[in-house]
Amino acid sequence: MATTNLDRQPEVPPRAAAPARERAHPPAASRLAGLSGEGALDVLSRARELEAQGRRVAHLEIGEPQFAPAPHIVEAAQRALAEGDARYGPPSGLPALRGAIVDALAHRGVSASAENVLVTPGAKTAVFYSILATVNAGDEVLLPDPGFPIYASMTRFVGGTPVGYALDATRAFAPDIDDIASKITARTRVICLNAPHNPTGGTVSQRDLERIAELALEHDLLVVTDEIYGRIVFDDARGFTPSIASIPGLLDRTILVDGFSKAYAMTGYRLGYAVLPSWLVERAIVLAVNGHTCTPPFVQRAGIAALTGPQSSVHAMVAELKRRRDLIVAKLRGVPGLRCAAPAGAFYAFPDVSDALRSSGLTIKQLADRLLTERGVALLPGSGFGPGGASGLRISFAGVAADVATGIDAVADFFTALAA
Repeated sequence: MATTNLDRQPEVPPRAAAPARERAHPPAASRLAGLSGEGALDVLSRARELEAQGRRVAHLEIGEPQFAPAPHIVEAAQRALAEGDARYGPPSGLPALRGAIVDALAHRGVSASAENVLVTPGAKTAVFYSILATVNAGDEVLLPDPGFPIYASMTRFVGGTPVGYALDATRAFAPDIDDIASKITARTRVICLNAPHNPTGGTVSQRDLERIAELALEHDLLVVTDEIYGRIVFDDARGFTPSIASIPGLLDRTILVDGFSKAYAMTGYRLGYAVLPSWLVERAIVLAVNGHTCTPPFVQRAGIAALTGPQSSVHAMVAELKRRRDLIVAKLRGVPGLRCAAPAGAFYAFPDVSDALRSSGLTIKQLADRLLTERGVALLPGSGFGPGGASGLRISFAGVAADVATGIDAVADFFTALAA
């Protein structure tokens, strides 16, 4: 399979710099040109514009659970604020929270130490620090394609080259291990994993993780594993996705990233963490001091309550998401021109609409645009997640229940009419 280079940018003809007196302002740093945003936020903005015009829009674009955090989590944050726990804290995080994180990871088979945990304002920050701390200019980073677009954006920002590896649609979008192996070069520095996966809801087996671990050891690679959806799984009795950090020999070359936004519906709290190899901890803490000083202590108190308190809200949310998953898959599999694998986790469906693209002559972005403007359904074209997503649509079923029900009916009606 040919190498997929996610670093390709549109070619811009060279342009002579205008004299300083003709410029309205000094130029921005060139490194910013490598950054890209998230398509979900762009689509949300367009959907809000339609709503302002009086249109009804079903929001299936944002990966944000519309569930309330458990009362004991909210009370912990409120109590901490009332007690004045809003001053600077340790850059690495409160010891009580780091200890609770280690205990929670132990249930997933990861034998971490509290000294290796860095608490961050959101899991995305932890991913950014991981790339900053491990990737040099010219290094290659292997990323899932399709995949969360911020991985490639951050890699470009630090001067690295994002290289996409394929997902195996015949195995519910599990990483294609053979393709990963074929993409490793002398410049490869990091393999990035994400399971359950955004945008497909795919997962990874223990055997696949063992094969990736063998590659990392053989080629002296680091692994960044984003496990933010790790507890949102539908068909695994353990209630979590296995972690590569649990494999012997991998803890010291793995950065495990997780957070509280998804499983605990704490998106606005902005609370995440990274579990780092011992040799990287000290420098990562200095990076955190430069980047954010510390994560708000009252938010960390809410995180402690989330991990140590009742888990019934997590179980109830996952059960409801599974119900929605089953409804969506059954609905879409009955629609001409669509193929929809059942997502194993997270809260995204990623139907393949390549037949509809061929028969209609539309692009995936045009399909998504028409669903929004004609049917009032906001969802994401898979092309925004890399070349490997160009024939898929990402449907988030984490939103308001009524939006999910009406939105998926509208999607089915649209493709049925398109086929006719």
